[in-house]
Amino acid sequence: MTEIEIDDSIEMGMTVNTGATQNDTLRSARFRLERETHWRRLDGLVTRAEKGGAAALSYDEIRDLAAEYRQAMNSLSVARDISLDRALIAYLESLCARAYLVVYAPQESLGGLTTRLLTHGIPQAVRRSALPLFIGFLALILGAIVGYKLYVNDPSWLYTFVPPELADQRTPDASADYLRSTIYGDEHHGGDKLAAFSTYLFSHNTSIVILIFTLGIFLSIPSFILTFYNGLMLGAFFAMFNQKGLGYDVFAWLSIHGVTELAAIAIACAGGARLGLAVLLPGSRSRREALRHQAHDAVKLAILAALMLIAAAFIEGFLRQLVQDPTLRLVIGWGMGAFWASWLLLAGRENKTPREALG
Repeated sequence: MTEIEIDDSIEMGMTVNTGATQNDTLRSARFRLERETHWRRLDGLVTRAEKGGAAALSYDEIRDLAAEYRQAMNSLSVARDISLDRALIAYLESLCARAYLVVYAPQESLGGLTTRLLTHGIPQAVRRSALPLFIGFLALILGAIVGYKLYVNDPSWLYTFVPPELADQRTPDASADYLRSTIYGDEHHGGDKLAAFSTYLFSHNTSIVILIFTLGIFLSIPSFILTFYNGLMLGAFFAMFNQKGLGYDVFAWLSIHGVTELAAIAIACAGGARLGLAVLLPGSRSRREALRHQAHDAVKLAILAALMLIAAAFIEGFLRQLVQDPTLRLVIGWGMGAFWASWLLLAGRENKTPREALG
């Protein structure tokens, strides 16, 4: 091949390459021109949804958003197949990814999720936990009965069940007047002292509840034992006051905060029992799958127990010290119990359509 022929071949190759590049550019420009209006429309809708959530869009705009998203995905697929320029493909990938998050990702805010948890998630989890709740409250009630009976037969059992720091000189040898003074203290509690006392009680009770809940995974037995032990303390403590003729007074004293606090302990035991039952009786699932399945409701029960402990700490740290009338203590305590029961039994029930109600 002569030098002239070589030069001609190089020029022809450059011409072909240049032509191919120009054709690719023209093809990309034509592709963009035909579809860019839809992309801009989608970009605008996605931007508004990112700033204000799906609620910022009207019904028609949401419908258009879904349609434009499908069309953009189709454009991205075509662009990849015919190997259009990388900048265009990168733009479409970014746009489609943003649109995907708007269309398919959860649109609820943290406040919305919290509201749904309180109005539906927790009450429904409680109603699905009849057997674990029965186990939790049974452990507490049995413990209280056994503790009461043992104290009546031998008051020295109190020293076994109740730690010295919790008894605080409230012992079988204490006089009725002293025991009464611990129920109706005449000291003036400052706001700072009450707040510190409330914080201490919440921390103490929370540690107990966490321990009861987490140990439930071991076939529910440790959770049952710890809850039973709390019942033993309660029964022995009540028996001591009752023998001094202060049964009604101590019942009111315990009720103002105990209805909420003891229910929280039983519910924490129920959450642990759900985990334990998943390990003990997994059913058709593997134990790992059963544990993962039961954990959803178990965690909701733990959250409920924590919320109840916050309320109990406030009541015990403030109201129990400020409210001295036993009848009012009973009203507050069991009124709180009625509130918890009403919320957990009635909230989150789905309204059935007439057809569903009939059939």
